[in-house]
Amino acid sequence: MQTPAILAFAGSTRAASLNKLLVSEAAVLASAAGARVTQIDLADYPLPLYDGDLEEEQGLPDNARKLKTQMIEHNGFLIAAPEHNGGITAVLKNAIDWVSRPQPDEPPLIAFRGKSAALISASPGPTGGLRGLVIVRMILGNLGVLLVPEQKTIPRANQAFDDAGRLNEQQDRDAVRAVTDKLVALTGQLISD
Repeated sequence: MQTPAILAFAGSTRAASLNKLLVSEAAVLASAAGARVTQIDLADYPLPLYDGDLEEEQGLPDNARKLKTQMIEHNGFLIAAPEHNGGITAVLKNAIDWVSRPQPDEPPLIAFRGKSAALISASPGPTGGLRGLVIVRMILGNLGVLLVPEQKTIPRANQAFDDAGRLNEQQDRDAVRAVTDKLVALTGQLISD
């Protein structure tokens, strides 16, 4: 059986992002479940706001091509998606928009269609970013991504991590592990079919 290749990232560019801490912990758990995990930082792929005129004049920006290549080369995604004002972050939506753009001689939505994804979120608020995950789930589903039904949010996340960046509570680690285990299992099934 092939080893599932998972691309892990947070929908934030902030250096001290709670979601970067969360996706780092989840990436370790996905690796332990048998996946080959590559963790990236969207801060390394700065992009202009998606603009159809810009795309028509200049084509896909270099960083969009690089990010798209990463996504194409992986079978699934592990995304820690922050919530901004009850929705998806601008940086995550913009990255998805650029990567979704078709290029000559490639199948539509090649970076998304038939891939798997799991969603997690951390927030200082009482719901842990739950409202934003609903929107991320809808967007990815519309692009043909198969989403693991389980997800995990970490409320009051500014108090949820220790000095080493690990989750304080075993029950939170166990819940994140359940999500990553499901992602690795689903991804393994998809690539073996």
